[in-house]
Amino acid sequence: MNTSADTTPDWSGFQTDIYRRATDDQILPALPTNLLALEALAMEVMTEEARGYIVASAGNGDATRGNRDGFNRYRILPRVLAGVDKRSLATCVVGESQLAPMILAPVGVQTLAHPDGELATARAAAHTGITYVHSQAASHSFEEVADAAGSGRRWFQLYWVTDRNVVLSFLDRAKNAGFSSLVLTVDTVVLGWRPADLNRGFLPFLRGIGVRNYTTDPAFMSTIEVARRGDPHAIGEQWLRIFPHAGLNWTDLAWLRDQWKGPILIKGIQHPHDATRSIDEGLDGVIVSNHGGRQIDSGLATIDSLAAIVAAVDDRIPVLIDSGIRTGTDVLKAIALGASAALIGRSFLYGLALAGQAGVEHVIRCTLAELELSMALAGASTPDELTPDHLRRTR
Repeated sequence: MNTSADTTPDWSGFQTDIYRRATDDQILPALPTNLLALEALAMEVMTEEARGYIVASAGNGDATRGNRDGFNRYRILPRVLAGVDKRSLATCVVGESQLAPMILAPVGVQTLAHPDGELATARAAAHTGITYVHSQAASHSFEEVADAAGSGRRWFQLYWVTDRNVVLSFLDRAKNAGFSSLVLTVDTVVLGWRPADLNRGFLPFLRGIGVRNYTTDPAFMSTIEVARRGDPHAIGEQWLRIFPHAGLNWTDLAWLRDQWKGPILIKGIQHPHDATRSIDEGLDGVIVSNHGGRQIDSGLATIDSLAAIVAAVDDRIPVLIDSGIRTGTDVLKAIALGASAALIGRSFLYGLALAGQAGVEHVIRCTLAELELSMALAGASTPDELTPDHLRRTR
């Protein structure tokens, strides 16, 4: 893919398009362009179970609020007269060209937000040229998502279950369905304490929701008695037997490296020692994440972990970040602090809840338009020109 400034999308042109459509055709945006306003609107259309699973977090939600507070502590310091008429958001992550330093994070059970779920999200990502990460905990299978995404770039998020035959089957299916990189999520070897779900007694997987990758998998289904393979309760119970993997440790990674020949990124890193150990184990990238605050209450905000991890990694592998990112300026701050790319999660899910594929595309375009315009106002023409000097921490 050619990623020169002349051929990459004019993301900021989305702003002009909005003004022109309003002026010429009296057409206003169907959704707010202030992405922080989407959550309240999405809450109105989602079910109680969906709100509890998607919006709420571990404990009393302190970690999720902390993620947002962390980004708000950093302020952008503009630079002027920098000659930023030619701009490009194009970048490269783990050897793969990206149209922008933003990726759609793996989010499970997207049909809780919209009936089309991951299919709508994959189509939106492909239509805009942004990489989509498919959650193992999805309501649509690898193959279904690959068909929806077409030629769009897609990665696969692996939750390493205790049954290696199932892991192998997932890896083979992902490879055969055109998923180019693997995102190993390691901060969920047990589920965190999530009162919003506990108070409703709602874990979707035990109700046969969000297990489509499993129910379409021969290795997983072979572990269930033939007579019970259509029983959501039996499927959920078997999922529960193999999903928690508290025994997973660093020595297991050599086996995974042997099985998957493409890039492997490890997601859920917050300590510099874990980042450098990831390099020692031959991994290709780290994703700084606290799972959107869904695992440990009072966990450290991801942006507060970022600088130390970037310093420890010292440009040997790319560092990405998720959790708390809602806007284009959030992405800018992450890039300025050394991230190669940022992953957005809840914001696109709110767009999905409100307008399906069109809602996800709206979130993508708004985020990247704001990123490009804010980058220009900060005096940078490309993401590589953003540095910590463009920010000031206020508290």
